[in-house]
Amino acid sequence: MAVSGMGDGRLPGGDRLFNEAATEEKGERARLSSFVGAMAISDLVKSTLGPKGMDKILQSTSRGGGLMVTNDGATILKALHIDNPAAKVLVDISKVQDDEVGDGTTSVVVLAGELLREAEKLVTARIHPMTIISGYRMALDCAREVLISKSRDHKDDPARFREDLLRIAKTTLSSKILSQDKEHFATLAVDAVLRLKGSTNLEAIQIIKKAGGALSDSYLDEGFILDKKIGVGQPKRIENAKILVANTAMDTDKVKIYGARVRVDGMAKVAEIEAAEKAKMRQKVERIISHGINCFINRQLIYNFPEELFSDAGVMAIEHADFEGIERLALVTGGEIASTFEDPAGVKLGQCKLIEEIMIGEDRLIRFSGVAMGEACTIVLRGASSHVLDEAERSLHDALCVLTATVADSRVVWGGGWPEVMMATRVDDLARRTPGKRALAVESFASALRAIPSIISDNAGLDSAELVAQLRAAHADDASRAGIDVITGQAGDMEECGIYESLKVKQAVLMSATEAAEMILRVDDIITNAPRRREERM
Repeated sequence: MAVSGMGDGRLPGGDRLFNEAATEEKGERARLSSFVGAMAISDLVKSTLGPKGMDKILQSTSRGGGLMVTNDGATILKALHIDNPAAKVLVDISKVQDDEVGDGTTSVVVLAGELLREAEKLVTARIHPMTIISGYRMALDCAREVLISKSRDHKDDPARFREDLLRIAKTTLSSKILSQDKEHFATLAVDAVLRLKGSTNLEAIQIIKKAGGALSDSYLDEGFILDKKIGVGQPKRIENAKILVANTAMDTDKVKIYGARVRVDGMAKVAEIEAAEKAKMRQKVERIISHGINCFINRQLIYNFPEELFSDAGVMAIEHADFEGIERLALVTGGEIASTFEDPAGVKLGQCKLIEEIMIGEDRLIRFSGVAMGEACTIVLRGASSHVLDEAERSLHDALCVLTATVADSRVVWGGGWPEVMMATRVDDLARRTPGKRALAVESFASALRAIPSIISDNAGLDSAELVAQLRAAHADDASRAGIDVITGQAGDMEECGIYESLKVKQAVLMSATEAAEMILRVDDIITNAPRRREERM
């Protein structure tokens, strides 16, 4: 944004344009500040990229000192408090990437950082930012076209499509904590996503974390599991259940001394009030039972008296189910959350074939089998500690998001740095055919793309210069499938290695990174507003 006036925010007459506490950076200084901030963020997450990437420990300084161990780019960047405006742009594109496709959150930030690193060299060589942007756009169109042309689609062949999904899941999990058991977790994730039958609604897949055992003990349960206990003296197993999911107060059968102020002549009057409260609660329970249910699940507490009434009626009552739990339960059983019970015909009940109590480790949970939404399932994660389980959940969620994105757009490409080197080779060809200074920007785009396989090699402790040179030579052949095989430490055939990636993820990384770099390149003025002061009280 350009603002007319002098460098210190003064108008030609000497009057100040901005508040005294406001600051302004113009021209080269503003551009340098943007480049430095964006490249610093890129360098921060660079070491987490690839199958041999390192983890970061994020520790909170607040009371309790929460601790998180992760190598997920979006999670790391969300936890940072950043002042630099250009760095905030990269944090935002990482969040959007996470929301849109679930993976590639580190790649998008690293690629944007490399594009800006190359752009800084061009700006220093006195090439105008708009010329650089024009060259980047040409290179982006070329890279995108070749990426789409090289993609493959096996959606019409279910067996091959499942194999594609398994390979994509294994590639995604290779850089996560689950890499040691990636075969097991890839199968879990693919089975869960294929149960959705083409839907991209991940609400139907629930993930439950239970400490204890090893990560390899995790399993997929074909039903919905609620992390709650069944009330005392109530049936522990119900077949052909009719379920009423509610969010209503079931704790008013006692006078709350701290919440009410009652003046009475004697204790007999208090007893009368309590009896009236009990009668009211009895009516409410009778209205609930009149819906013809045999299972009642409430978001709020259920006190002893109504619980006793439900037991007498042979109704299973489950209290204090959390909001996310009951919303998901209402969705998968086909019911709706009710809060009033005057009109039984207007309440939609949930249904399932069997409700039973199960044990996971030392904990009792409730399983709903044969729910109305047949695709619903639960993945039970086991692990040594809460930190391991949290990171495992993030890793699995990324894999599920990538798989649902691939089900929606089933085109796949090879991974392991193959797309970047292949696109860079085509972009280099374009640069040789492009007249004028834009050719330099197109060339720089190709260099930024090649930085991705270079960083993956560095993180694996390999000789990146040698490997990238080998890949460039291999990609002189248009049909080459060469990429980085970090297991052998050499260039390998990505088809034989089984390293696949979703086209949608690669495309999103390419476009988001280029757009973010373009936005930061346009900046020539940074104005920081003064904090608003509180008005003095009269």
